[in-house]
Amino acid sequence: MNTPTAPAAERPDAVPEGFEDRFADLAAKPAPGRQREVAERLRALVPAHCLLYREEDTRPYECDALSAFRQLPMVVVLPETEEQVCAILKACRELDVPVVARGAGTSLSGGSMPHASGVVLSLAKFNRILSIDPLARTARVQPGVRNLAISDAAAPHGLYYAPDPSSQIACTIGGNVAENSGGVHCLKYGLTVHNVLRVRALTIDGEAVEFGSEALDAPGLDLLALMIGSEGMLAIVTEITVKLVPTPPLARVVMASFDDVVTAGDAVARIIAAGIIPAGLEMMDRKATVAVEEFVHAGYDLEAAAILLAESDGTAEEVADEVARIEQVLREAGATGIRVSNSEAERLLFWSGRKNAFPAAGRLSPDYYCMDGTIPRRNLGRMLASIAAMEEKYRLRCMNVFHAGDGNLHPLILFDANDPDEWQRAEHFGAEILALSVEYGGTITGEHGVGVEKIDSMCVQFSRDELARFSAVKRAFDPPGLLNPGKAIPTLARCAEYGKMHVHGGRLAFPELPRF
Repeated sequence: MNTPTAPAAERPDAVPEGFEDRFADLAAKPAPGRQREVAERLRALVPAHCLLYREEDTRPYECDALSAFRQLPMVVVLPETEEQVCAILKACRELDVPVVARGAGTSLSGGSMPHASGVVLSLAKFNRILSIDPLARTARVQPGVRNLAISDAAAPHGLYYAPDPSSQIACTIGGNVAENSGGVHCLKYGLTVHNVLRVRALTIDGEAVEFGSEALDAPGLDLLALMIGSEGMLAIVTEITVKLVPTPPLARVVMASFDDVVTAGDAVARIIAAGIIPAGLEMMDRKATVAVEEFVHAGYDLEAAAILLAESDGTAEEVADEVARIEQVLREAGATGIRVSNSEAERLLFWSGRKNAFPAAGRLSPDYYCMDGTIPRRNLGRMLASIAAMEEKYRLRCMNVFHAGDGNLHPLILFDANDPDEWQRAEHFGAEILALSVEYGGTITGEHGVGVEKIDSMCVQFSRDELARFSAVKRAFDPPGLLNPGKAIPTLARCAEYGKMHVHGGRLAFPELPRF
């Protein structure tokens, strides 16, 4: 029996003409007069103070926290209402203008880097907590609300929002949804995807859609999970309902020292194998602890090759039992020293060191490159040994901090971006870490997203057919390819050009984009 061939537009690996080009050319300059045309169209939709188009006004939006990649946007618009967002999207659809949503700009993967011929749609003015329901244990918020502000608002009800990225004092919940952010307590309480119940968003056509439900389950396909972590490529989020959890009556942190990083990595796997799920389980090597101690004076053991921070929370009886079990496992795993926080102030001090690892790195080096691979816990020791060898290979220092409980790596490669050779070596160093993450059975990202930073590494992890299906999902939500183009999903041509792994070809990622 002969099976008819589907038309090209219906095949999952087919890419409509011109669709891939939108993904490829972030630095394409607008045609003469285009900026004026777009600005005048948007000026009719928002108040004058909500529109920026002069270079000195748009310069602060040229990059996110991954500042190595920079691009001035054509126009920046800061709407104040959902109706304005709807009108902006419809206008951009009609004008065929790319749209890049932006929150606080704390992304570490270039996820909110502008398109040279596009509009940055800032949701900074969507910063209201709309309601808190202490009985249902939910909060309904706008996407520009800071992560920590949700917990502050819920605290009088004995509740808080569990996912706590290190940037939680600044990052927004909309950005957390875009990247599926985690934090030091994600081992027990889950990532953003496990703590968001409902998302309201607008498509590129300005149509309002809702994903998920405030009920225990929602009918149909789980499109909410698809939206979370989609990096602003499918729709623009305007409202989010998050789950709140009770504030535990007690929490204590066990800090263990190890004289070898591989032994420390293996201890993480032993804790989980013992059936213990701490509220948080983090790891830092000596370079990280020394940098942090000088910065926040957290009381870390500076002689240890690595330290583990394991938190237990619950009732006093539950915490006492779990802490005793954790201490036993750590001693059997080869810990050379163990301390347990004896007050809430000391517990917070222990965590302040871990949460300030990134700014501490900034005090040691002009620049740092933060990676975000995830591997099975059993391979943590192997990965740390491999990273040490890469330091010699690339002649660069690397501080290692981990969400060790779920195998989420955050190596901080120290370099000077003013030296093009160092920047190239840092890129290659990071790409090799990600390639090894895949080889060890993991993935190229845990919570920072792909953005522009890891787009070539997507070619390492996924096959041509898989990437074509990712593009098909993108087209289903955004047929013209206008929402955050050039991010997360590499073109098939790009993967062919880079030969599966750009580090082996000695090429720089995104040579067309301006660096520092």
